[in-house]
Amino acid sequence: MTAKGAALRATLDFVAREAGFERLDRAMARLAADDRRRIELAAPTDEIPFRLVRALWGAVDAELRDVDPRWIERSGAHSIESLGVQLYGGILKKRSPDEFLTQSVSLFRLFYQPGDMHVVETEPGRAVLRLVGFDHDEPLFCRRQTGGLVRALAIAGGESPSATHVRCAVEGDAFCEWELRWR
Repeated sequence: MTAKGAALRATLDFVAREAGFERLDRAMARLAADDRRRIELAAPTDEIPFRLVRALWGAVDAELRDVDPRWIERSGAHSIESLGVQLYGGILKKRSPDEFLTQSVSLFRLFYQPGDMHVVETEPGRAVLRLVGFDHDEPLFCRRQTGGLVRALAIAGGESPSATHVRCAVEGDAFCEWELRWR
């Protein structure tokens, strides 16, 4: 499994901005030296092993979870708002969340491989997305996706967007699903 370096870059930027460089340095010190070096050198468009993203998120979570329990959701939103818009603004900036969710280009596939997010239910102001083919065991991934989906819906023109992770493969469900709502 791979991810784009953007997932690392956005996480590093988020922690530096929101928690400060001292906390970022402490989180990075928790990593193996080779992982730390690879994370620091990764460019936004580089393909990197997903295990490096997991390692970074785990180190940051160990540093921040007690002082900012929702940091990972906020980091996901930051990722979409910053590098997501910078790299893929045309995919995100749509007339409506419906247009964003049903377009032929998958935002998920631009950040992670293999797998995709599929719309499995849709009605005005509501959709259900299912993650297929990206078999992970990382709860921080699910939470980051939740925050990113809320921000993506807002950028796509949805008012009062929400995303609820209603099924989770990590918790024993057959797959991960998110229920999205907006006005």
